[in-house]
Amino acid sequence: MAGTTFKKKAPNAIKEIRKFAQKAMGTTDVRVDVKLNKHIWSSGIRSVPRRVRVRIARKRNDEEDAKEELYSLVTLAEVPPEGLKGLGTKVVDETD
Repeated sequence: MAGTTFKKKAPNAIKEIRKFAQKAMGTTDVRVDVKLNKHIWSSGIRSVPRRVRVRIARKRNDEEDAKEELYSLVTLAEVPPEGLKGLGTKVVDETD
């Protein structure tokens, strides 16, 4: 996000997270958790955390009038004590 107007850094970060979740999970309905949103905005609109570890879960949409049957929920994941460097994407199969 280099070269971004500082007043748009946090909103752009949320948009990028949504874009990543759409690409990774294949759903257009992406919901960002409140804690993740607070973490992105934690140090203001201009100084966004450089890296964030997220967990994305694909869930069933229980509403009757939903356009899609699945949505993605993006939550903040805990960071291991050795830091974020070298972590990749890991697929975890949690069957309900």
